[in-house]
Amino acid sequence: MAAHPARVAVIDGERRWTFLEIDRISRRAARGLLQLGIGRGDVVAYQLPNWWEAIVLFLAAARLGATLNPLLPMFRERELQFTLSQSGARAAIIPGGYRGYDYRPLWLRLRAQLPALEHLFVARDEAPPEMRSLTSFLETPWERASRPEPERHEAEDPDAILLLMYTSGTTAEPKGVLHTHNTLRAEVLSLERVHQLTSADRTLMPSPLTHISGVIHGILTPALLATSAVLMERWDPVRALALIAGERVTYMVGAPAFLQDLLAHADTAGDVDLRSLRLFSCGGAGVSPELMRRARQRLPHCVAKRVYGSTEFPTLTTTAGDDAVTYGADTEGRAIAPAEVRIADDAGRRVPAGVEGEVQGRGPECFVGYLDATLNADAFTADGWFRTGDLGVLDGAGHLRITGRLKDIIIRKGEKISVKEVEDLIAEHPAVAEVALVPRTDPETGERACAVVRLRPGMALDLKSLTDYLAGKGLAKQKWPERLELVSEFPRTESGKILRGKL
Repeated sequence: MAAHPARVAVIDGERRWTFLEIDRISRRAARGLLQLGIGRGDVVAYQLPNWWEAIVLFLAAARLGATLNPLLPMFRERELQFTLSQSGARAAIIPGGYRGYDYRPLWLRLRAQLPALEHLFVARDEAPPEMRSLTSFLETPWERASRPEPERHEAEDPDAILLLMYTSGTTAEPKGVLHTHNTLRAEVLSLERVHQLTSADRTLMPSPLTHISGVIHGILTPALLATSAVLMERWDPVRALALIAGERVTYMVGAPAFLQDLLAHADTAGDVDLRSLRLFSCGGAGVSPELMRRARQRLPHCVAKRVYGSTEFPTLTTTAGDDAVTYGADTEGRAIAPAEVRIADDAGRRVPAGVEGEVQGRGPECFVGYLDATLNADAFTADGWFRTGDLGVLDGAGHLRITGRLKDIIIRKGEKISVKEVEDLIAEHPAVAEVALVPRTDPETGERACAVVRLRPGMALDLKSLTDYLAGKGLAKQKWPERLELVSEFPRTESGKILRGKL
């Protein structure tokens, strides 16, 4: 950042911030947080859309040696109660209203049950008396305060926890993933090599700044490599095409739905110049080889390729250089050195090329464990490999192809939905005798959730009454099943286990 003070770092609608301006306002915010008693090791949460304020608060808290806890805007009372109770967050930044929902009453209810949560900031809206206006906070000349400017503690302790990010998995509750300054720096530097990123690159960021992809490419890559980020508050393919052309966007990283929408609208967009877009790295469920090939035909100047990673291990494999053309459509690529990938059987033994097994990885960008340390024993092998829970095959040259998953999750637009969490709630419905939640392949979202239900005798249920029930339980809308199928009996194994594949 210091090498390019006058260059644009962040574009958020009509607002354009240079690296110097971002540095100055994040320093001011850090001083302000310090005056409020926020310091090293404290957790600062934010539940913001893709607004520049999220970037400023992230960098400010990082300067203090605090831990950032991004929370998806879709989270509601159920998810927030659990994550905030577990993290012990001392401060949080929220929108007032966003997409028709007022977050302030929700957070006031939560705060009454969370004694550690001392400070609540409201961005871009009026703050009630119990909260602070983020605008006023950022306009306060904290630099005139008597306390000295905070030092950059990560330089002193690069193994300190910088990021606490929650992800869904096989458990009913979200899992708190812990990343240090070192693991995240290693991730950015590995992407610098494999994507050949320079300060001339500019990314379009529709993925949330509360998602691992948004944090990496929208916040940390600009901070470390002086790339620029163009923020999208809400995905709109027509607007995205205009931003790519107008802002000379050079690369994107995102779910297949983004690329699919861009291609669908590119032919009707007129003379929009998309030649600046050199790379689209596509990850998540349902990345089809055909989508990659269509992208290369429509955008011959752009390398469309697949990438494989997770919140725990942000980028484990992808392709680079000539490999991207040859293997980037049909495989997830090879491990990004110095990371390693292996395929293991049920006993944990490495299997030969061409044999399916669990995908395991290790490397400097791998997370250091879960906040709930009891989850770590199942997440790591005895010799230190992260167990992804996905099934895959390696070819003789080390290219990975994902073939399925061991974990019961559904991936919708890049977000993981815990099957067990939703099933457990549906099972509490008085009309439900038994339920199985299964994924359905969908060209727009990758996967959608379908609830297959066996009813209690004499009971009835439809999709709307089911989703109304889940809304009353405080479950985020994005986790609701989008289809309901009623069955009299489930297909089962001889031991009585439901055959989800047949469903």
